Amino acid sequence: MTAREIAFDVPLGRITCLRSGTPNGTKVLALHGWLDNAASFLPLAAQLPQLDLVMLDLPGHGRSAHLPSGADYNLLVTVNAVLDVADRLGWERFALLGHSMGAGIGSILAASLPQRVLRLVAIEALGALAEAPERTVQRLRDGVAAARALPSKKLRVFPDLAAPVRARMQANQLSEASARLLVERGVAPVEGGFVWSSDPRLTLPALQRMTEAQVRQLIAGIECPVRVIFADPPQTYLPEPLRSDRAALLPHGELVVLPGIHHLHMEAPIEVARAIGGFFGP
Repeated sequence: MTAREIAFDVPLGRITCLRSGTPNGTKVLALHGWLDNAASFLPLAAQLPQLDLVMLDLPGHGRSAHLPSGADYNLLVTVNAVLDVADRLGWERFALLGHSMGAGIGSILAASLPQRVLRLVAIEALGALAEAPERTVQRLRDGVAAARALPSKKLRVFPDLAAPVRARMQANQLSEASARLLVERGVAPVEGGFVWSSDPRLTLPALQRMTEAQVRQLIAGIECPVRVIFADPPQTYLPEPLRSDRAALLPHGELVVLPGIHHLHMEAPIEVARAIGGFFGP
């Protein structure tokens, strides 16, 4: 798949992207999952040449800037960074394609900006991760403790790319080809080898999450057409019937379930492209 590198300087720093497809095609921003990067969409992009597809490295991921020292990652930071990229592109209205965390971010964008988001394809997530109210104090304690301990931890140095490729294969049940796509864009050279380029702060527990009631209101507030694509078997963080119940809340939603793993857009791009079909338009 031929994709060219582009970058935009936004208030939080530089956001890097990959762009592919047809210049006059439907404008689509692709948002990847947690600790992935723009390259996760390359297999699927090859099946969607009719789109003008811009695949972001979200803040702190891939080749994009990390937040300044002392800042915390949260959904609002990421939402604004995505909108900044859309503004730099000159896209007043656009569609969204999201995987996992990126699908959650896309859900928030679609609900909060109905005047700008035309359509949403959400792969392997819908809405945000929820937390029971009675877990509030424990989540705060865990998050603050982890943040205070992070500076004392050293990044693991891999002697070559084979080691991080194996790590991604084991962590996500990926083929070597898929893992290599993520690794080649997700590491940085250092003395003695390579380290993950993603900001270590991304591994910290979130200090706060929405309740399930809030997530459901968010989903019900998405006005644009949405096509949700889930893998079977479901992930533990979004089991059945919770994920189907969420999809049923969409005012203009469709649900497609395909056999596969969490990264099915990488491992089964032809099937996922078929599921998307003409949803984004010609």
